[in-house]
Amino acid sequence: MDRQRKIIKTSIIGIVVNLILVAFKATIGILVNSIAITLDAVNNLTDALSSIITIIGTKLAGKAPDKNHPYGYGRIEYFSSVIIATIVLWAGITALQESWPKIFNPDVTSYTTVSLIIIAFAVIVKFILGRYVKGIGEKINSQALVASGSDAFFDAILSLSTLIAAIISIFFHISLEGILGVIISLVIIKASIDMLKETIDSMIGVRVDSELSKKIKDSVEEVDGVWGAYDLILHNYGPENMIGSVHVEVDDDLTAEDIHTLSRVISTKVYGELSIILTVGIYARNDKYEYIRRDLEEITSEYEEVLQIHGFYVYETEKLISFDIIVDFDADREKVKEEILSKIKAQYPEFNYLIIDDYDISD
Repeated sequence: MDRQRKIIKTSIIGIVVNLILVAFKATIGILVNSIAITLDAVNNLTDALSSIITIIGTKLAGKAPDKNHPYGYGRIEYFSSVIIATIVLWAGITALQESWPKIFNPDVTSYTTVSLIIIAFAVIVKFILGRYVKGIGEKINSQALVASGSDAFFDAILSLSTLIAAIISIFFHISLEGILGVIISLVIIKASIDMLKETIDSMIGVRVDSELSKKIKDSVEEVDGVWGAYDLILHNYGPENMIGSVHVEVDDDLTAEDIHTLSRVISTKVYGELSIILTVGIYARNDKYEYIRRDLEEITSEYEEVLQIHGFYVYETEKLISFDIIVDFDADREKVKEEILSKIKAQYPEFNYLIIDDYDISD
């Protein structure tokens, strides 16, 4: 709820500031007949609309879980971002249609000292607003706020370019309005496409962030009795709702009670530190055959494509050795596994081998 309040408060500030800028810029753009300033005002209007959608999306995403949606509504924030990006894209395309003819048939502009001062003031305001919104967004992990803050920085740069064009028009009597309008339009279009791509990637599911992955594994491996943490998987049900699983390697002489206690300690620790719900799986470790593991690791170290082996275990009765292997996505996976299997078999022919193909989904 505290996160939700911060997003709403920050968005309201953005709405108020942008609406004030819209009023000033639109008035100036019409009075001095400047397409660039008018388009800049339209861009500020889309920023205000984006903030409104952010508020609505945040409110809906904050709904409590129910029978049909047991993981909550957190992913609605991503849909909000898609809507915002689409609005920005539409604004960019419309601006491009308006600006392109102005290159060949430029309008006569008549800037005043007051108009230039207001544009300069808008640049400063947008820089301050962008820094504030982006800072809050990064602090509370809000993709929408980070995007809004970055967009505000962009607006400041575009407004600065408008100011420069105005000065050039005054002193050199050269109209850059059409060209500047096209540039602004293309920047808006690119920003919207980047926003769409980032949001869609989050909805599809992307590789676990390496910094977060390291934090989780370090936290797990700090628990007594854990030899290593592997196979980390995270499912994102919104920026603040992550559920996942991890496998830990433990001694094979632990009792069911020991494993139960260890799993509870790990889950509680990770949730307390990172607010992530984690299910814990087990890999058994038998030190009696540690020498075979070391030989296997020496063999795999010859292959840069092999990123990791884990889950190594020797089943004495069945004369079976099993282990997981992670091979780089770009490598000839089957060839690498066959060569490794051939080499370890040559050293220990009395065993059968089960290689489980794992994937590089987290660092």
